[in-house]
Amino acid sequence: MNTSAGRSVDADSGQPFVEALEIAAGGWVFSARVAGPADGRPVLLLHGFPQTSASWTAQLLALARAGHRAVAFDQRGYSAGARPPQESAYGRDALVGDVLAVLDALGVDRVDLVGHDWGGALAWQVAGLHPERLRTLTVVSTPHPKALASAVRDETSGQRDRSAYIHLFRTRGTAEERLLADDAAYLRAAFATLPSESAERYLAVLREPGALTAALNWYRAIDPRTLREIGEIDTPTLYVWSDRDTAFGRAGAEATAAAVAGPYRFEEITGVDHWVPENGAQALNTALLAHLAEFADA
Repeated sequence: MNTSAGRSVDADSGQPFVEALEIAAGGWVFSARVAGPADGRPVLLLHGFPQTSASWTAQLLALARAGHRAVAFDQRGYSAGARPPQESAYGRDALVGDVLAVLDALGVDRVDLVGHDWGGALAWQVAGLHPERLRTLTVVSTPHPKALASAVRDETSGQRDRSAYIHLFRTRGTAEERLLADDAAYLRAAFATLPSESAERYLAVLREPGALTAALNWYRAIDPRTLREIGEIDTPTLYVWSDRDTAFGRAGAEATAAAVAGPYRFEEITGVDHWVPENGAQALNTALLAHLAEFADA
């Protein structure tokens, strides 16, 4: 695995640390974080809305300590060097293309892919459309798209109410104004259970010119027809869901098993909200490392 960031392991203590790097891929420049030995088995982590690769810090370090080469990048719209203004530039094919381009830029043929929230939705797409690029799949919080759609249609599941915020996010102009009003009170409320320094880090990115609109364009470019184009998931899959997630309910989480044809494991984390990589780090790290170890020869 080739990156410009070296080994990301302290030569004296032998302990891993997270290092910043830039990845030129697909005509864009993505800001990224990397940890672990350069010759470690590669793991790529995809963040969600409205966060950045910083949300994966605990996982980057845990993976590095286990000998993996872990990379998380600020995705399209979140990296200043990959922020096209057109709403159409945030469709499924462009986002999947970014993942493949980053892998190519890193010299990685097959990877262990991990995604949370929107990163999880994207990870499902990559696994369905390009299974040849994956060793394993780990999705955090986000049900398989077909399972989520089924839950939304089920009036008894409560998922329609949980997903109601998407209507706001898809409303051009109004969403930006609402989310940033009163010193970003809406976003601060969403981040209430995170450390204040984490919230400030994410807000600083979203306040960059064009960044919030770009992040919201992920929602505005949704094409429901792409749900029917996802291939069967044969990749060994770990799906992690937390029981206090206000965005994704139990119905979609439990229905996800039916969408995976290959080896599948469902891990429920209790007492944790939507921000699993940070607020449920220990449980997630344990499950993730066990999954990678189980399929070490994949």
